Amino acid sequence: MKKIILLIALFEFSLFVNAQLVSSTKEQRPNIIVFLVDDMGWMDTSVPFADSVYPLNKQFHTPNMERLAKEGMKFTNAYSSPVCTPTRASMLSGMNAAHHGITNWTSPIKNKNTDNPDDQFTPASWKINGLSPVPIYDSTTYATTFPHILQDAGYYTIHVGKAHWASAGTPGASPLNMGFIINVSGHAAGHPQSYLGEENYGNLTGKTTPQAVPDLEEYFGTDTFLTEALTIEALKALEVPIKNKQPFYLNMAHYAVHIPIMEDKRFIKKYIEKGMNIVEAKYASLIEGMDKSLGDIMAFLKRKNIDQNTIIIFMSDNGGLSMVPLRGGNENTQNYPLKAGKGSIYEGGIRVPMLIKWPGVAKSSSINRQQVIIEDFFPSVLEMAGIKNYKTIQKVDGQSFVPLLKNISFTAKERAFIWHYPNKWISKDNLGINYKSAIRRGDWKLIYNMRDGSKELYNLINDIGEKNNVAKSYPDKVKELAKELSQQLRSWKSPMPIVKITGRFVPMPDEL
Repeated sequence: MKKIILLIALFEFSLFVNAQLVSSTKEQRPNIIVFLVDDMGWMDTSVPFADSVYPLNKQFHTPNMERLAKEGMKFTNAYSSPVCTPTRASMLSGMNAAHHGITNWTSPIKNKNTDNPDDQFTPASWKINGLSPVPIYDSTTYATTFPHILQDAGYYTIHVGKAHWASAGTPGASPLNMGFIINVSGHAAGHPQSYLGEENYGNLTGKTTPQAVPDLEEYFGTDTFLTEALTIEALKALEVPIKNKQPFYLNMAHYAVHIPIMEDKRFIKKYIEKGMNIVEAKYASLIEGMDKSLGDIMAFLKRKNIDQNTIIIFMSDNGGLSMVPLRGGNENTQNYPLKAGKGSIYEGGIRVPMLIKWPGVAKSSSINRQQVIIEDFFPSVLEMAGIKNYKTIQKVDGQSFVPLLKNISFTAKERAFIWHYPNKWISKDNLGINYKSAIRRGDWKLIYNMRDGSKELYNLINDIGEKNNVAKSYPDKVKELAKELSQQLRSWKSPMPIVKITGRFVPMPDEL
C-alpha cells in the first residue's frame, strides 16, 4: 500500500514538474516585433549600411537605429520588392512577388488596376485586389499568413499602422482577418492623407479621402504627429499581453516616411538650420520621428523588464523615393551610392536597411553581408517563435535567416533572388522603373527590360552603383541567368504584360 501511495505521489510530482516545464517553455517564448518603415531608403539613416560612411548618412539623425545596430546584427544585403504592397504580401505569405502575383500596389478601390495606361502594352493580369485569407475573391492571392499561425500557437498578435495588403471591400484589407487580434489604423490605403493631428489625419468634413487614417479620434485636433500617435497606441496595446504574461507579436508598420512629406515640428528646426533643402529637411524630420518611435518602444520594453526576451526586426518595405519634386535635390541621387529608388529594380529601389536584435542569440555590433529577402521573414519569425510543422495553403519561397543570427560564420547555400515588375507605376520610364525583371545569384545581377528585350549585367561586389553594364563581356553569364529567371517565372506562372500590336505576352528573357 505504501509503495502504491509512493508511486502515485511520484506520478503526481512528475505531472507537476512537466506542467512547470511546459509553463516555463511557454513563458520563455520570445516576443517578436517587426518594425516596418514605409519608403525608407538604404541611406536614410546615420547607420552606415555601405562599407563606409557617406554624406547622406551625415544628413540624418537616427540614434536609436544606431543603438539597435550596436545591440544586434546589421544586414547589408537585405532586399524588398520595389513598391509596398508586393513586399507586404511577401512578408505575410512567404511568397516571392512573382509567385503570389501581387506585383504592384493595390488601390483602396476594389477591382481597380493601379497601372498607368501605356501605348505599347496591355496591363498584365496581376492580382489587383491583393492578398486574401479566403479563396473566394477574384484577383486575389489566397494564402496562410504567419500571424494566423502565431495566433493559433498562443501569441497575442497586434497590428499598428499601415497594412495595405488588399483593396477595400475584400477580406485582406482588414488586419483582423489576417491573423491579428488587435488592429490600430491598418486598412486598404497605402499612405496617410495627413500626418497632422490638427487635420485629424485627414478625417475632415467634406475633405476625407480613402487615405484618411482610421482609429485615432482621441488625437483629433491635437498637435500629436501621426508617428507619435501610432507609437502611443502600440504601447497601450502591449500592456495586455504583458499583464497576462502572454508572448506577443507586434507588427509596428509606420506610415512614415511615405508622401505626403510633412514636417514633424519636433525635429525640423535642426535640419533647416543646417541649410538643407526644405523638402529634404521635412523628410529628415520624418525619419527622426520614426527613429524616436523605435527608441520609445525599446525604452518601454526595458521598463517592463522584457527587453531581454524580445526580438526586434527593423526593415523598410522598399527603397527610398528618388523622384523630384516629391523629393528635394537632383533626381535619383537620394540613395547614392545605389542607383535609382522606389519603383526600380536597380539597387536603390530594392536594397533596404535591416537590423535585428535578439538578445543572447544575435551577436552585438555584428555585420552580416549575406543576402536575404522579404519572403524570408515568414519562416524566420515562425522559427524564432519555436513553431514547427505548420501547414500553409501556399508553397513558401522564403528561407529562414535564423541560422545567420545564431552563427555569424554560417554560410547559407547560394540561391537566386528574383524581382518582377511587369507594371507601369509612373507615366514615364525612369531608371529601372516600369516593365523590368531581375535576378541576382551570388555577385551577379541580370536586369531584363520588357520594352525592348535588352539585358544588363552587373557584378555588385565590384559595382554596387550599377554603373558598368558588362553584358557584352560575359554573354554566357547573361544566357545562364536569363534562362534561370525565365524558368522561375514560368514555374510561378508570373503575370506578364501583353504587346498590343501582336496580342501576345511579352517574351521571357531566354526567348530573345
